[in-house]
Amino acid sequence: MMGEQMNRKRIVLIDGNSMIANAFYGMPSNAADAVIRLIKGILERREADYLAITFSAEDGGGTLTEKALLQQKERLKELSDSLSISVLSEKGYESAELLASLAKSCETEGGDIQIISEDKRLLQLVRDHVTVHIPSMGEEGLVLKSYSPADIEGEFGLEPVKLKGVFSLTKANGIGEKTACQLIKQYESIKNLFDHLEEVESLRIKEILKATEKEIKEEEKRNTLRDDCSLRLDDSNSISEAEIRQIMDMDFVPADFPDEENQESLEDFPVHLVTDFSEAETIFSKCLPDSRLGLHLVIEDKAITALSLCLGQAQCYCIIPQGFLTSEYLAGKAEEISKKAGHVTVLDLKSQLPFLKLEAGSPVFDAGVAAYLLNPLKDSYAYYDLAADYLDMTIPSRADLIGKSSIGRALEEKRDAAVSCIGYMSYVAYRCGEVLPEELKKNGMDTLFYEIELPLIYSLYSMESAGIKVERDRLKEYGDRLKVRIMELEQKIYEETGETFNINSPKQLGEILFDHMKIPGGKKTKTGYSTAADVLEKLAPDYPVVNLILDYRQLTKLKSTYADGLAAYIGPDERIHGTFNQTITATGRISSTEPNLQNIPVRMELGREIRKVFVPKEGCVFVDADYSQIELRVLAHMSGDQRLINAYKQAEDIHAITASEVFHVPLNEVTSLQRRNAKAVNFGIVYGISSFGLSEGLSITRKEASEYIEKYFETYPGVKKFLDGLVAEAKEKGYAVSMFGRRRPVPELKSSNFMQRNFGERVAMNSPIQGTAADIMKIAMIRVDQALKKQGLKSRIVLQIHDELLIETYRDELEQVKELLTEEMKHAADLLVSLEVEANVGESWFDAK
Repeated sequence: MMGEQMNRKRIVLIDGNSMIANAFYGMPSNAADAVIRLIKGILERREADYLAITFSAEDGGGTLTEKALLQQKERLKELSDSLSISVLSEKGYESAELLASLAKSCETEGGDIQIISEDKRLLQLVRDHVTVHIPSMGEEGLVLKSYSPADIEGEFGLEPVKLKGVFSLTKANGIGEKTACQLIKQYESIKNLFDHLEEVESLRIKEILKATEKEIKEEEKRNTLRDDCSLRLDDSNSISEAEIRQIMDMDFVPADFPDEENQESLEDFPVHLVTDFSEAETIFSKCLPDSRLGLHLVIEDKAITALSLCLGQAQCYCIIPQGFLTSEYLAGKAEEISKKAGHVTVLDLKSQLPFLKLEAGSPVFDAGVAAYLLNPLKDSYAYYDLAADYLDMTIPSRADLIGKSSIGRALEEKRDAAVSCIGYMSYVAYRCGEVLPEELKKNGMDTLFYEIELPLIYSLYSMESAGIKVERDRLKEYGDRLKVRIMELEQKIYEETGETFNINSPKQLGEILFDHMKIPGGKKTKTGYSTAADVLEKLAPDYPVVNLILDYRQLTKLKSTYADGLAAYIGPDERIHGTFNQTITATGRISSTEPNLQNIPVRMELGREIRKVFVPKEGCVFVDADYSQIELRVLAHMSGDQRLINAYKQAEDIHAITASEVFHVPLNEVTSLQRRNAKAVNFGIVYGISSFGLSEGLSITRKEASEYIEKYFETYPGVKKFLDGLVAEAKEKGYAVSMFGRRRPVPELKSSNFMQRNFGERVAMNSPIQGTAADIMKIAMIRVDQALKKQGLKSRIVLQIHDELLIETYRDELEQVKELLTEEMKHAADLLVSLEVEANVGESWFDAK
């Protein structure tokens, strides 16, 4: 034991679990190295005499994300051990409890303790000789915010030991940290607060506390950290000056470069640069019908800069246009071998289709889309990400090799690095072609991939190629109208406030509304009052000036983003060829970029009128079809609730039927208010809405909102059982799953932060429903696209937005297209309730909507 001889030794205790998790979600493949770099920084500054890193004894890993995180934990343990850093764990104790126990014993024995953890529960341990550092990811990696007793007092206005009550109260949705601090300051503890609940002045807070007493008390138990672990620090945990110098001299292998023992390096797959025509011909002749290939065309400025081809782990080629090796020749050869070879894998098929010219049904495998299905939470599926996640390789990124340069320019200035970068693209594609099909099958998503996601690539490409016509003159005229209306609103706001100020400045706007006009309900932040949309929308019904401000914001966004912004995207053919992405959203929905056509404001008529500038080409009209309440219908099917199913089978107003059932009134006596409330509950249930959220949305008390939700679940008990089951299943498996097998990892369910866990529960409820709706829309889109082509029609899909398809239809094909579109959308999935589709015809998108 350290005992008295310790003489205020400096002790650093690191929460391995939370630190690796914090770093992991910022840099998945470098998390362990980021933590080690921080530890080395502590040692380099000579801040520790004793050092230990703790881990919870129970570690699991079912999903790919969990496995990847577990790999990083194991790497951190190995690196710590190699640096003579003590790694501590004990069965039955989580990492935070080990730290609480060690802090208690070390303080008793005379140490100055520094704890580094992401777990804010540990702030309760702060004392004169115990400091807690909370990490976050900054531009330079992990950075720390330190908490001493004075820091706790300054931020929370409480002693550290009382923070347990604060963190427990924020379990209640609707009680923020500031309110929680005030309550604990007044009542000292959770027990005393509930003993004197009737004394709480705020009716809203009192209702929240009553409704969530059980959850708050359960959270208090979770926030009570055991400190009775038998682990102790002794001299084996000390770090001598000699050891520190040795550690500083050690060149541990950072994750930016391959590990010589466990990872592959450049020498393992040399890339051969090809500039000779006859050599290229010889290479292409090896691409036989039974060949397995990795292929990538580097496309810059709509031309081929290089062709990357991998025929095996030791046969990677970089072929660049030169002499007889023209861009057209390489395009033709790429198309030929893609159609001839038995199994071709590419990183991003849609980007390659302008040159590969493949049709749906081609056997080419898209590694990027497959990786997206396996983990839709990532923001990149570049070759180096795929290598790290699925090939156990850490290889240089494009930025590492050539910086921000284009491939073409890099081939001139940094040829070796550029050739390596190009070679990696086909090499990783080749290797992923071996690994990812098995991963999809193992995770039950092979059918989803081959029958939905892969065919969708061709439909999206077809839609992007078609584009949609925009009338420049009408767009300019629309922008001019917006400008006039914005100026009118500006003057009205100045008149209402009695001040001339910058309406776009949140700071100035907050001061005008809450200081100058004395409007109640202002929320003070570090930089001034919050003027976020949710804050203003609550005030709008009572303060006309706030309504004007909301209108002003919508119109200025419309003008900058659409009236002014769209013009830049109109091509020489007077059409916009946007990008539709299938690897961005976690739920599986298609997203739209360059430009984003999915966020057009529709709050006011003038906003909706932007659709008037989108028109069909001469000789055509638009046919627009929209699913009606698809997510509610999916909920009815997946929950199997017979009353909800019957309500839809009545083929009447679902919101009125729900109001009738919930409020126990005859259908013909349902009031507009009752229907509105029922509608809010219907849609809110799909998104896991809380009584607090519903009360805010309907401007009713939380008690009333809670009663609405309870009545809804009494009316449709199958829905309640289904949603609870989704959360339980996601907690057990680590992911939520759609009807078609689409998985959405929910790591938030394991977070130590209540708000994160609460968000995770909503995700677990919503993702299967929204994911299924997204899958149905994708199936419909594929079937419509293929039917148009199969029937020899010239009409084409030009937009897919949310639950809507827009077809540019030749007038002589109108009736055929309208019937085809409606039938394919209606029968995209076989549900217990019918899928209803509303189709309209118009001379513009606005008219057809």
